[in-house]
Amino acid sequence: MGTSNFVIRWINFLTMLLAIAVAIFGVWMSTHHDGCRKSLTLPVLGLGGFIFLVSMIGFLGALKKNAILLWIYLILLCMILVVILVFTVLAFIITNNGSGHNVSGLRYKEYQLKDYSSWFLKQLNNTDNWKRLKSCLVKSEDCNNLAKQYKTLKQYKMAKLTPIEAGCCRPPSECGYPVVNASYYDLSFHPVSSNEDCKLYKNSRVVKCYNCDSCKAGVAQYMKTEWRVVAIFNLALFVVLSIIYFVGCCARRNAGRTRQSKV
Repeated sequence: MGTSNFVIRWINFLTMLLAIAVAIFGVWMSTHHDGCRKSLTLPVLGLGGFIFLVSMIGFLGALKKNAILLWIYLILLCMILVVILVFTVLAFIITNNGSGHNVSGLRYKEYQLKDYSSWFLKQLNNTDNWKRLKSCLVKSEDCNNLAKQYKTLKQYKMAKLTPIEAGCCRPPSECGYPVVNASYYDLSFHPVSSNEDCKLYKNSRVVKCYNCDSCKAGVAQYMKTEWRVVAIFNLALFVVLSIIYFVGCCARRNAGRTRQSKV
């Protein structure tokens, strides 16, 4: 009968240590000079604090065999399970649309914004959101590093660019601009396409194609991939937490029996 209490105590002790590690990471992020990472500081600190609170309640409830604390712990854990389940389902729905298009002669795909879900379109077409994202893209120096990574034109043409590099660092292939090197295109050539992105692209390191729909599509593809990974992780987490919830129910029931026997 004491096995479930023992398991809950140690699980929550370990998750308290995890919560402290998450909080320390959040503090580190707050001292980092990258404004893009600083925006994640409060969510990370909040997550660490919430994990610590729930774990502390579960640990004390199992340690003291307190049925009330274990009830609170199970209610909070149930809420977490519901949130994880809802988020995971939404993540799979949102990331169901959108895929790259193969281009002749290229080893990577190009992406079109219209292929993605309406949620992605709403977020990326929001002026404030995109201004913040664009600032982060410029600071990342990913586009400017392409010339260092691919020193010859042959290397660049054989490269497998990431969705963001393909969409933000170069004009769409349909524009037909001749490639000079990995960071420079001959814009004196009249574009063969009516795509507005062809006019928006500039060789300037702070402009590139950051205002293009192709760049937003590259970001959407990156977000889709990341969300899918998170969704799969959440499925595994949901299974683990469900098992912990079941053990917690046993611990709560044992605590109730202990309390009745004392009475």
